[in-house]
Amino acid sequence: MAEDQRGEASAEDGAPAGRAIVERRGHSPSSYPYREGVEPFTGASDADAGLDLRNILRVLIKRKWLIVAVTATFVFVGLVWALLQTPLYKATLRLQIDRSAAQIVKEGADLESSPDSNDYATEIELLKSLGLAERVASLTRIARDQGPNTLSPAAADAAAPGGSKLAGQQRAAAAGIVRNLVVKPVTGTRLVDISYSDPSPASAQRIANAYGEAYIAANLDKRFQANAYAKSFLEDQLKQLKLRLEESEKALLAFAEKEQIVQTNDRASVAESNLAAANSALGTLIAERIKNEQLWRQAENASGINVPQILTNRAIEDLRSRRGQLVAEYQEKLETFRADYPAMVQISNKIKEIDHQIGVEVKAIKSSLKAAFDASSSQETEMKQRIDILRGESLDLQRRSIQYNILKREVDSTRALYESLLQRYKEVDVASGVGTNRVFIIDGAELPAAPSWPNKLLTFLAALALGFGVSGAAAFLLEQFDDLIYSPGDAEAASGLALIGVIPRFDEEKQTLEAELSNPRSALSEAFRSTCTSLQFSTETGIPKALMITSATPTEGKTSTAVGIGRQFAAAGLKVLIVDADLRKPSLHLKIGVDNSVGLSTYLTHNCTVQDAIRKINPKLNLYVMTSGPLPPNPVELLHGPHFASLLSVADEVFDLVIIDAPPVMGMADTLVLSNMVKSTLFVVASGQGRIGQLRNALKRLAQARVIPLGFVLNKFVAKGHYGYGYGYGYGYGYGDEDEEAHLLHHGDGKASEAGDKSDEAPVAQES
Repeated sequence: MAEDQRGEASAEDGAPAGRAIVERRGHSPSSYPYREGVEPFTGASDADAGLDLRNILRVLIKRKWLIVAVTATFVFVGLVWALLQTPLYKATLRLQIDRSAAQIVKEGADLESSPDSNDYATEIELLKSLGLAERVASLTRIARDQGPNTLSPAAADAAAPGGSKLAGQQRAAAAGIVRNLVVKPVTGTRLVDISYSDPSPASAQRIANAYGEAYIAANLDKRFQANAYAKSFLEDQLKQLKLRLEESEKALLAFAEKEQIVQTNDRASVAESNLAAANSALGTLIAERIKNEQLWRQAENASGINVPQILTNRAIEDLRSRRGQLVAEYQEKLETFRADYPAMVQISNKIKEIDHQIGVEVKAIKSSLKAAFDASSSQETEMKQRIDILRGESLDLQRRSIQYNILKREVDSTRALYESLLQRYKEVDVASGVGTNRVFIIDGAELPAAPSWPNKLLTFLAALALGFGVSGAAAFLLEQFDDLIYSPGDAEAASGLALIGVIPRFDEEKQTLEAELSNPRSALSEAFRSTCTSLQFSTETGIPKALMITSATPTEGKTSTAVGIGRQFAAAGLKVLIVDADLRKPSLHLKIGVDNSVGLSTYLTHNCTVQDAIRKINPKLNLYVMTSGPLPPNPVELLHGPHFASLLSVADEVFDLVIIDAPPVMGMADTLVLSNMVKSTLFVVASGQGRIGQLRNALKRLAQARVIPLGFVLNKFVAKGHYGYGYGYGYGYGYGDEDEEAHLLHHGDGKASEAGDKSDEAPVAQES
């Protein structure tokens, strides 16, 4: 029957999309319906996914006292620590360190080497060494000034186990100097700052200056030690080289006498010179032989006198000239005389004689060319034989000169090394008397005027920053574990329901609920007025006829919410009935100040009539209440019975709005029973009291009963620290009681006019 009533109510009201009740019987109990577009709460809202400055500020304001307490504690501890510290004065000395080192075996006057990348770091570590600190302690006599009582016996014995007590004190003082020393190189330069801190400003200045003097003296000592060692080393090496040079020269001379090797000034032997001259002459002879051979071959192969050597011969040229004349004469006379004419025969004989002489001359020229060729070939052969002989002699000399050259090179290298070391020995001997300093004091340590430690301002700022950081981290850590609902955004994200209204917190000790609601300009009245306006648009049919108000846990303000909503609708002209259905821990009678001897329990147990259980609490408003009555032993059975359903049916006909103040959802079945009888449900969440887990579990229980609330009301909200929520804006409208009622009637859903007609009707007893 309850399910049929719930289905009919849903059909009549026409629930909007995203809020319709699930009618399927097979609905999964574990599923949870959320409002469309709203995701379930996951511990942080969407704004928290990035850097939300407003959320950060909200957390800081919320945990302000934790942050202030932790920060103040850190600042207090830091200042106390700074006040308890012994003040230290710091004196600073600036040195310039040239990164260079002397070279012993380098020739020339330049004794400096190129800078080494590791040399500077080495110098810094030397400044921090315990040996240099002992030298400073010795210069400043700090161990004697402090006395034996300033150092613990254990420290002195540990510093000098087996040494004198003064030496142990000095080493312990050096260890203390190293602890208070700071060596800081100046970036990009060869400057080094040496800072020393001490309770006495004079001691700090004295020890800082002593560090510069001690370091300069230590460098000079190292330079003198290096020169002395170099001089000793060079003396020993010179003695050995001198003996080796004498022995090598003697061996070279003896070998040259034995092998009869004579070295000329031009560093070449006689055999080598003769071989070079013979090779040069052989080249000339070969060129001449080739020339003569070509002339001979040309003349030998020629058939006539067309060889250049024959044509250019003087005798042949004369003979040829005479022959030409005779031939011309013969041809001239041939025209007159016959060939056998005696004169003609004589000319012919002369021509033949000249031809014979030309042939003889040609043979003579060829013979001379042949003789020249033969002579050149003979000279070439003899010169080659001479060269072979000289080559053998030169090779023999080279074989015998191998050992000679070895001995000679040994002599030369030993002599050069001896001369180089002798020159270096003289340079070191001269340089040993000059202290080459490569450490300079740029700025001496001045007497400090104020202590450098502790820095109270820096300590305060550090403690403040550390305290704020720790407290801020603690605040955000607590925020992560805090699942209380504070703002409407938290409740909406956790529930997935729409926000109907936000009710501010009011002090019940200073002002009663009735007094706050009676003042139309109060923040509480304005909040309930806004909530009622939202309820008018929560359904498609306007204000629901029956509205159940519940919460997840007790004391979240559902009764105050029921009274506030009922009063506002009654002020608008509606006839409103508030029923206290919490038969376990009722509170409606306490809120409105009426007797609870007769109420819902007495009506459900047939001990009174309905007109006896309903009372009008305000003569000016049509606001009626039905308190819980005496607490029954079986509230679930009473509420689940037909009598309560009959009460709702009668009240629906008589009243414009029936508000059911239901028990909390968690741990009780009463609300689940009521939710299937009442058309609409409104959920109340207390700000700063309701928890996300409890809210979700309560909504899951309602979902199992196929009930989805219209929305939620955030009760007991404190607007301070939350942005976008305030109630001062509505106080200046200027409505009085009558004007405010007319304003709500004008903007209502049309039921106010009906309420005006019903307001004059008889009480519920007459209507029933």
